[in-house]
Amino acid sequence: MSLKTKAYSLGLDFGTNSVRALIVDISSGQEISTAVVNYPSGEAGIFLDPKDPNLARQNPADYVETMVKVIRQALSLAKRTRKNFLPEEIIGLGVDTTGSTPLPADQKGLPLAFHDEFKKNLNAQAWLWKDHTAFAEAQEITELAAKEHPEYLARCGGVYSSEWFFSKILHCRRTDPKVFEAAYTWVEITDFIPALITGTLHPNKIKRSRCAAGHKAMFSEDWGGLPAKDFLGKFDPALGELRNRLYDRTYTSDQSAGQLTKSWAKKLGLKPGVPVAVGAFDAHLGGVGAGVAPGKLVKIIGTSTCDITIWPNDQPLADIPGLCGIVDGSVMPGYFGLEAGQSAVGDIFNWFVNSIQPGGPKKGSHEELTSQAAVLLPGESGLLSLDWNNGNRTILVDQRLTGLLLGQTLHTRPEEIYLALIEGTAFGALTIVKRLQEYGLKITEVINCGGIAEKNPLVMQVYADVFGLEMKLARSSQTCALGAAMAGAVAAGKACGGYARFEEAQAAMCGVKPASFKPRFGHHLVYQELYELYRQLHDAFGTRDWQGNLYHLMKDLLNIRDQQLEKARKMTSKKRSEKKKGG
Repeated sequence: MSLKTKAYSLGLDFGTNSVRALIVDISSGQEISTAVVNYPSGEAGIFLDPKDPNLARQNPADYVETMVKVIRQALSLAKRTRKNFLPEEIIGLGVDTTGSTPLPADQKGLPLAFHDEFKKNLNAQAWLWKDHTAFAEAQEITELAAKEHPEYLARCGGVYSSEWFFSKILHCRRTDPKVFEAAYTWVEITDFIPALITGTLHPNKIKRSRCAAGHKAMFSEDWGGLPAKDFLGKFDPALGELRNRLYDRTYTSDQSAGQLTKSWAKKLGLKPGVPVAVGAFDAHLGGVGAGVAPGKLVKIIGTSTCDITIWPNDQPLADIPGLCGIVDGSVMPGYFGLEAGQSAVGDIFNWFVNSIQPGGPKKGSHEELTSQAAVLLPGESGLLSLDWNNGNRTILVDQRLTGLLLGQTLHTRPEEIYLALIEGTAFGALTIVKRLQEYGLKITEVINCGGIAEKNPLVMQVYADVFGLEMKLARSSQTCALGAAMAGAVAAGKACGGYARFEEAQAAMCGVKPASFKPRFGHHLVYQELYELYRQLHDAFGTRDWQGNLYHLMKDLLNIRDQQLEKARKMTSKKRSEKKKGG
């Protein structure tokens, strides 16, 4: 079968609140159909605990139920969208998910939550990526690894996170021994979904994702795979014993996890035997779908943000403190995948609009605040914010940090706060880029995708002004699902009408939109001044070693504010004068 014959790939994107299916023509990247189905359980698909704001779990049965519905819907729409489309022309299937989102499983690989005994037990559900209940365990792991095995931390930024695999499992051991003891193994949902539909769910058959293992479970072939049994056993002997029931090998997403079984093909409306790619995290395949390459940074901007770039694995690369991981083959084979990110971006804007409700529901809407904030000059408000409302993922890796808004007066207006919150996230994003550059990774191009990038031009313009770089937008608005579809096409291989390598798939299926956001020189100069003040706040509140004096900081903000207000007055006066002349 050649690419001249019509061939499609299906990408499944399991997000925080819903699952998306995307059917793509692999010869051009044209998106034939897409469908979204929300998870039915909990609040917007998440089990929460009003007594513990750190808890966030999901029902693994939701993944199965919504997967069937969303694929059926996407197929039905494809038949209406493209004449003569046949499900049999789908040659590959790829899966991306949130992570680290591990779930406890029995000896057959089935989630404990499928058993009546554990259906209502939150600890037996999938531990969603944004669950931070294990912050104490993460600190313990960091401290012991720093003393005994610093190599475990070197490639994940020097700090182990409460969002990650072993900290969550250890927390389960301490808070719910019954669930821990009932679990034969633990499985990331990015491994669970492909294994389920290919009939390889038995713990000895599951092909574990390189990206999940390397970025979240301290896996590396340099030290024989997962952390040593005796190291894990120092936290609890049972954790050491669990290592024997996990895995010793990982796979990249160009590999096939197996083929779609007859029973699952019938449920989904697909043909049996379709190759299913090894799973990966949403941001990693989102990077692939946006066109990531050396020197290109992909920013997936939504409620939180993930930053993805790659580096050739045959070129030297230093360990970079504060990153969420540097893993060979995690994003694309042949490259080190580098992941960073911010724990909250869109969530911060939503908090201000929905929880604070400045001016009421109408005057305080995103649209209204964006319109009002767009006319403000950088620094005109005198405000500066730290973007840590949900902790800091990169470069401080500290979930116990909180947000800060500095410079408020009795004249501060809602739109000024809104702009300051946007600027704070932009400064946090720039801090990540500067850390990459400190260690020799020059970023020359930024490609943005995700809901915020698509919907809010003010955010993109502020980012361009803060970075001093053009902000490009990925052509696809579904880059994670597109990247998953690419993985399916590559896992299928040329023999089935797909591609041999991700680079070939990207060349055919990726692109950027014609419109972009270019930096405004005058704005960039002011933002350079404001960023220096941001870094002082960042280091003062976020690091142990900072020593300094912040006495000047409020005064500096006021000086910048006064300069910008004077500039704004002159601009207004000039416009009025020109209007009179024109009239």
